[in-house]
Amino acid sequence: MTTATTPRTVALRGMRGMIADKMAASLRDTAQLTHHARADVSALVRAKAALAEDGVKVSIEDLLMAALVRVLKQHPDLNGTLREREVALPETVDLCVAIALPGNLLAAPAIFGASTLSLAQLRAARQDLAARAKINKLTVPEMTGGTFTISNLGLSRVEFFTPILNTPQIAILGVGCIVDVAVPADGGVAFRPMTGLSLTFDHRAVDGAPAADFLTALCIEIEGFVP
Repeated sequence: MTTATTPRTVALRGMRGMIADKMAASLRDTAQLTHHARADVSALVRAKAALAEDGVKVSIEDLLMAALVRVLKQHPDLNGTLREREVALPETVDLCVAIALPGNLLAAPAIFGASTLSLAQLRAARQDLAARAKINKLTVPEMTGGTFTISNLGLSRVEFFTPILNTPQIAILGVGCIVDVAVPADGGVAFRPMTGLSLTFDHRAVDGAPAADFLTALCIEIEGFVP
């Protein structure tokens, strides 16, 4: 005989409630579509190792962010916000970075002027945001600004996912884990480290073809990456 137990309940209030409301509003009020692609990250792995030999420590995420900023400058229609039926497309990339926090919480603060930063500066800015997010020291502009968001699940076993728009931004990139994938090579087969990329965009502001062009360009930039 089993004894019924009362399930644990968690109230959606405070920061968790705010996140829940924003996610629901994002899906309700926008026309979201997601494109998926795979990119060979061999060049990123080589760049990371070469920089380490020179005493420069970076992560694959840092290199992905650098590649993303470069491509956003070439495809400005993905870098912006949509408010009141008007799309704002600034010249600078203010890159938001999704950060998982204890207690099933999430923050996505902005690195303002990410398109003007060096690789080392971009890494330092990301680390600074992550450190301050954990102690609740982010500013209101950092939490509410930004023109594009990157969400990285590379440390999990998730290869592809469908990120929800960080409204009013018109696009967000989801990054999955790296897996070895068999590809044709020299008449045979070789294994290459591949990452899944998922681009969710607001179809009201961007059509499918330019979004696909952007994701293709990002894959090309990653596969030929030079620091």
